[in-house]
Amino acid sequence: MQAPQRTPLYDAHLAAGARMVDFSGWDMPVNYGSQIEEHHVVRRDAGMFDVSHMCALDLAGADATRYLRHLLANDVTKLKTPGKALYSCMLDDTAGVIDDLIVYFFSPERYRIVVNAGTAEKDIAWMRARLTGFDATLLVRRDVAMIAVQGPQARERFWTAFPVARAQSVLLDNFQGTEWTVDGETWLIARTGYTGEDGFEVTLPADDAPAVWKALLDAGVKPCGLGARDTLRLEAGMNLYGQDMDERVSPYEAGLKWTVDLKDTGRDFIGKSALTGAHARPCDVRFAGLLLLERGVMRSHMKVHTALGIGETTSGSFSPTLNQSIALARIPAGVENGSEVEIEIRDKKLKARVVKPSFVRHGASQLSL
Repeated sequence: MQAPQRTPLYDAHLAAGARMVDFSGWDMPVNYGSQIEEHHVVRRDAGMFDVSHMCALDLAGADATRYLRHLLANDVTKLKTPGKALYSCMLDDTAGVIDDLIVYFFSPERYRIVVNAGTAEKDIAWMRARLTGFDATLLVRRDVAMIAVQGPQARERFWTAFPVARAQSVLLDNFQGTEWTVDGETWLIARTGYTGEDGFEVTLPADDAPAVWKALLDAGVKPCGLGARDTLRLEAGMNLYGQDMDERVSPYEAGLKWTVDLKDTGRDFIGKSALTGAHARPCDVRFAGLLLLERGVMRSHMKVHTALGIGETTSGSFSPTLNQSIALARIPAGVENGSEVEIEIRDKKLKARVVKPSFVRHGASQLSL
């Protein structure tokens, strides 16, 4: 059995007392003590995550834009400003989700793509197999590290650690990045994240990562592990590949219809025919949020009993911000928000309410919205 890979920050995690686990073939910190405290520090101040297990890819060439318009369900031509980012699903021919990813635009001939750790090798093979006929190259960037600094004070604390970066990044809009040259090396500072809070995701040379991590620590940014990252993204209603979607699920069934761009009827992307037209795959389920109304904790793969049939939770946990259990689920399409359903938990049926699949953003409950 192959030993897990290690990020450039492995030693820093051990020095901070992290509990390490195998995550998608990588040795990663699940927490540094209290997972709930790490969750709260991101909602209230600033925390940082090592996300170097994610895989960065550089796409370049005259046909880079044409290639991505064919590869992805979302349309990269809506990106006009250098550094602007786009979230998209990459589909197979049946419209199953191979992966969800982020694309950064720098010019029509140059893009940065970030894919999930657990699907990286599969993604790269799929992308390269479909490069035939396109004048473009795909470069795997395992020479870089990625650090996510998240929370209401994240940007200010990042600027405290790196004051010269303020001018480069202070005017960035959400989902926009900028390239910054540091000692002859290129960093990417992007106002993106996976927590429902503001902040930056910083991609930098792997050798620089330990010093940057320490500088952020000295600026008051707290290290956080995978446990808090999961409860934060769940509260924000953000999908996790392998739990909330995979190749058996279309973006419509994962609540991601907004990422499928059909405006240009002449654009033929992979999976389009399975989403549109007379022979489109049926979609008789909807993606929903669930709020447990009784004591207990919802987890993934629990049955959801509704008036219109049985659904299933895809992700579930205790919400530290709301102080009750929440879940994401696929349920029959006709079940409306506000409906009461029952969740099977240890042979008991507990009451839950159907809500929008976004529970907390920017530290505040979204349940009344």
